[in-house]
Amino acid sequence: MPRDLADLPFAQWLEPAGALELEREYDCARFEDMVLTEPDLRSTVFDQCAFRSVQIDRGVAGGARFADVWLHGVRFTGTDMPDAAWLDAEVIEGAWSGVEASGAELRRVVFHNCKLDSVNFRNARLTNVRFVDCVLRHVDFGSAELSEISFPGSEVSALTVRNAQLKKVDFRSAHSIGIADGVNPCAARSSHPVSCWTSRRHWPRRSG
Repeated sequence: MPRDLADLPFAQWLEPAGALELEREYDCARFEDMVLTEPDLRSTVFDQCAFRSVQIDRGVAGGARFADVWLHGVRFTGTDMPDAAWLDAEVIEGAWSGVEASGAELRRVVFHNCKLDSVNFRNARLTNVRFVDCVLRHVDFGSAELSEISFPGSEVSALTVRNAQLKKVDFRSAHSIGIADGVNPCAARSSHPVSCWTSRRHWPRRSG
């Protein structure tokens, strides 16, 4: 169950933040009701911060760090954030569309009721990440390292997993799974690929 803003352990220390700035460190800041066009957030650090009803269009956030953050109703559109780090993050009713997140690190992140469309996670490292009741379309995990990943209640289509390194990736509770590129190891063993668990380290290339 996703948390409300008031449930956060650092909620009482949150203070409204002004304009976002390049390479700044934000601690216990609250960002609300913002529409940001082409913001430059490269190497910016967000520690124990909350975002609500924020829209970021065509932003740049390469190397940014989001640690112990809460995001509700936040939209990233056409935003580049390669090599960004997401640690202990909760993303609720958000949308990532046309996001470049290659080489990113996501650790202990939960997406609740989110939509991810055309998101590039190539060469990223995801550990203990859950997509709960989400919609994922054209998400590219090519050559990524995925460990302890689950998709409960989610609809996944046109997923790319070519050369992905997998460990404890659980599709059993997904609503549906569609693989666009890369072989689903479950499909080779079962006619119900979403009802199995895979701990194989590598999804081989599709022959031909």
